[in-house]
Amino acid sequence: MQKTDNISTPAICYGEILWDVLPDGPQPGGAPLNVAYHLNKMGVATSIISRIGNDENGSGLESLLDKWGIKKHLLQHDPEHATSQVIAKMNNGNEVSYEIINPVAWDFINYPDAISDQLKPSTYFVYGSLASRNETSRKTLLELLESDMIKVLDINMRPPYIGKDLLNELLKKANIVKFNQAELEMVQILFGSAKYNEASQVKFIQQYFNIPEVIVTKGEFGASYYINDQSYHVWGSEVKVVDTIGSGDAFLAAFLAGHYLYEEPQIILKNAIAMGGFIANRKGGCPDYQLSEYENFREKIFNTKL
Repeated sequence: MQKTDNISTPAICYGEILWDVLPDGPQPGGAPLNVAYHLNKMGVATSIISRIGNDENGSGLESLLDKWGIKKHLLQHDPEHATSQVIAKMNNGNEVSYEIINPVAWDFINYPDAISDQLKPSTYFVYGSLASRNETSRKTLLELLESDMIKVLDINMRPPYIGKDLLNELLKKANIVKFNQAELEMVQILFGSAKYNEASQVKFIQQYFNIPEVIVTKGEFGASYYINDQSYHVWGSEVKVVDTIGSGDAFLAAFLAGHYLYEEPQIILKNAIAMGGFIANRKGGCPDYQLSEYENFREKIFNTKL
């Protein structure tokens, strides 16, 4: 791992970086990489904590981090385990299912040396549940979650890699959590609630886990944002879907970019919904694009300029 040289960024993404092996070729991916990519595109400098193998696939990912300007000073190299690959299969035209190979390098993320100076109270620390499937990376994550940062959980539940006890730990450390509707339903039932409408389900989650901010994504039906006792709702717009890979990660990145700039909640949601649709309209989780293309797309679906 490289020296940190006291580099600090407003956002840090933790967990898996990998190659999605699609029928028509490999694409870089993993939720933390996708979020970091789009945050960086939107002007929020981002670091990534992950681990790659000493192999060609790892070199390829590292080269992309350099090309994209994502800070890699916290990236680790594993002499024993390979860089992660995920076999992605397209179902029903554009839906994706995954075969996640295990174990791989990011299962063995160690607590980075000299990281404590970078974990500031204003830092957005983005994490998911998948990176906790192995004891080593799980232990590192739980140590990092003891730091005083803005902790952002994209729950991204992928059975069988998460159980109730671990989920409880991850949720209780979070300040902001993003759910889709199925995940919200699953979690509130898992922890003993029987609420049937979204507002009641979110209220239960907020109170049970002491989470002030909850986001619920709903695909073409938009998204909702709950802040303490306030709620905001924005309808989405149907878009032509090329594939759904990384669209939720793009949504979260745009949400955090707006949150970082203290945008109004309705504007944050519109930007995030537009970014999710914009990426679903393209191939892969990290497609090449200019920010002006996203702005034009947003203006088209909301008839509103940024």
